[in-house]
Amino acid sequence: MPSVLYAQTDRLVTITINRPEAMNAIDPETHQALIDAWTRFRDDDTAWVAILTGAGDRAFSAGADLKKLIPAVFATEPQRGRGRHHNDLGLAGITRGLEIWKPMIAAINGHCLAGGLEQALACDLRIASANATFGLTEVRWAIMPGAGGTQRLPRIVPLGKALEMILLGQQITADEAYRIGLVNTVVPLPELMTTARAWAEALCERGPLAVRAAKEAVVRGLSLPLPDGLRLEAFLSGTLRGTEDAVEGPRAFAEKRKPEFKAR
Repeated sequence: MPSVLYAQTDRLVTITINRPEAMNAIDPETHQALIDAWTRFRDDDTAWVAILTGAGDRAFSAGADLKKLIPAVFATEPQRGRGRHHNDLGLAGITRGLEIWKPMIAAINGHCLAGGLEQALACDLRIASANATFGLTEVRWAIMPGAGGTQRLPRIVPLGKALEMILLGQQITADEAYRIGLVNTVVPLPELMTTARAWAEALCERGPLAVRAAKEAVVRGLSLPLPDGLRLEAFLSGTLRGTEDAVEGPRAFAEKRKPEFKAR
């Protein structure tokens, strides 16, 4: 059975980490399979929205497989004292190198720890089941979050809470994750995928080029001074003018009908 499942229905792609016997931990093969899956999603014009989830109900992902992946990630030269990532795309592709402006939803079932949480942080929207737990636990094993955890978490939750999670390596519940803004909503486990698909279908009804441009403006703008961010926003807004979708949207509104977007 493949360690990553890729399924597409209409414009919605579901990517499932499929190692439930190992809490969906990321070994080298799964890491590469996720890179391939996310690259496929990014490059496929028929795919507009992706959901990332884990197989089973115990874990979204427990992070990197400490027995298999970590030895491949860190250098063996003790004199250097620094880790060397074996792939510049980061863990699972989405945590560092791949730029994907299409919307990505994390449907978080069960444990979401270490590199698992870092994958969820790399998604745009996070929906958690009530039994989910969250943590960046790396310091417990004398390593540190190295797939975006130290950078993305403080951009999503208050700094003090981010430092608490990163430095203490403790886990929090789904309710606490919602309280601090780490997840967008919490639902009963049986409703998790139904909710994620409903959100994804709603995104598919929005203007796809506008959604991607808006996401890019937000993500790139976070690292820019406000005047530069405003210029980026104006530029990306300008790229939408004259597209077929930009003509279709106002026309559908005027005609009181549902727009038919083409991503053109």
